[in-house]
Amino acid sequence: MLLEVRKLNIEFYDHDVPERVVKDLDMTLDSGCILGIVGESGSGKSMTAMAIAGLLRRHDMKIEGEIWFEGKGLLHAKRDALRQYQGNDISIVFQEPMTSLNPVKRIGWQVEESLRIHKPDMDKQERYRRAIKVLSDVELENPELVYKKYPHELSGGMRQRVMIASAMICEPKLLIADEPTTALDVTIQLQIVKLLQRLNKEKNTAILFISHDLSLVKRLCDRIIVMHNGSMVENGRTEDIFRNPQKEYTRELINAIPRLEKLKDS
Repeated sequence: MLLEVRKLNIEFYDHDVPERVVKDLDMTLDSGCILGIVGESGSGKSMTAMAIAGLLRRHDMKIEGEIWFEGKGLLHAKRDALRQYQGNDISIVFQEPMTSLNPVKRIGWQVEESLRIHKPDMDKQERYRRAIKVLSDVELENPELVYKKYPHELSGGMRQRVMIASAMICEPKLLIADEPTTALDVTIQLQIVKLLQRLNKEKNTAILFISHDLSLVKRLCDRIIVMHNGSMVENGRTEDIFRNPQKEYTRELINAIPRLEKLKDS
């Protein structure tokens, strides 16, 4: 088993009354599988992703439970130990690449960043070769030209592909995609989903796909976790959940999918 989360609780203390945003969450993810976490805004899905990625370390919050990656505990690991995983074995792609990409650094420099951190002995020529290959892997035309550009010179879909390339350059075992298609139009959304499917098959990278869009989750994921108000309300194979949802909340989410999408998927 690649990833196991046990009794995860996340509570914030930045209001007068403490707010628990994730409640007793249990989940597992095997190598090479794609797991979707779906739910409305505020359901706790992105907080779960951030906790797994080791990005929730704030004085105004409390995290309890266990997060195991390849049998090693991550939730309470020291920062130095956690950095060995971040960007190397576990990578994350966020919703809006313009807030993640540095506007004054060229694309190539940013794509190579994880290599400089995790493979400091790699020479400049090898970093360049790896960057060009991974930009090509995410289906960016003229990767040598993209390498030299700044983020503002690329379209939204191209920037998101750059973020995926940056996340994949160290060939992680787990890619966390946190609402990676929300800011894109429908055509580009489907292209990104197909790209993630291909990377999953070719690299055997496990993917944790966070989304509120059930139609995309249905296309991409092997299994689904449905979250509501911080709790998991349903967990199972994608086909089973769409065919026979057990909870009323899940049925409401499925019924909310635009009719055109349902016809397209049938």
